[in-house]
Amino acid sequence: MSIAIKDILAICDHTLLLQTSTWEEIKGICDDAMTYHTASVCIPPCYVKQASEYLGDRVPVCTVIGFPNGNHTTGCKVFETKEALANGAKEIDMVINVGMLKAKNYDYVLHEIKEIKAACGDKVLKVIIETCLLTDEEKIKMCEIVTASGADFIKTSTGFSTAGATFADIELFEKHVGEGVQIKAAGGISSIADAERFMELGADRLGTSRIVKIVKAEETDPAGY
Repeated sequence: MSIAIKDILAICDHTLLLQTSTWEEIKGICDDAMTYHTASVCIPPCYVKQASEYLGDRVPVCTVIGFPNGNHTTGCKVFETKEALANGAKEIDMVINVGMLKAKNYDYVLHEIKEIKAACGDKVLKVIIETCLLTDEEKIKMCEIVTASGADFIKTSTGFSTAGATFADIELFEKHVGEGVQIKAAGGISSIADAERFMELGADRLGTSRIVKIVKAEETDPAGY
């Protein structure tokens, strides 16, 4: 099944989270997001206010909380969330405390997500579980916890660990998340074919910068990919 490029772009969180990112680079992906009508821009917290003012209501700003390791205190994550929202963020992608999950301290993990969702209110919360560090049993448990938490999305990866999204992870999420929980695949999505496959398997969002780059390259050189 072939999916229209505009429909793929419409679910992309156009992302730039590198430590070296400058405002000029962030402004560039904001421009791309407006041109290609992506779902959001996903950027570091320090640029949220500037990007929100630059974009206005044209493209939502998404930012990351507890990024990339997830082992900040809950209070710190809640503060980060409130500050990001005050600065204009419309979507929050938080990283779970993987160590607490591995220690089977499920109440801690659930409570933390609930606290951040409470801070988000009606804004979108995506929960990054860093699938490359987890067993299938742990991934299934996180599907249950995210469902119970009231968060809006379960998300595969930060893109800063040992691997990104896999087709198998999206299939597993699709089987185990509860009603109302959406799925975001992120990390390593490197082709239009990959994006289509993730969508076919159940991904509602894609975290990537490469899809826009591919489309731009195709516009420049129609035989290029």
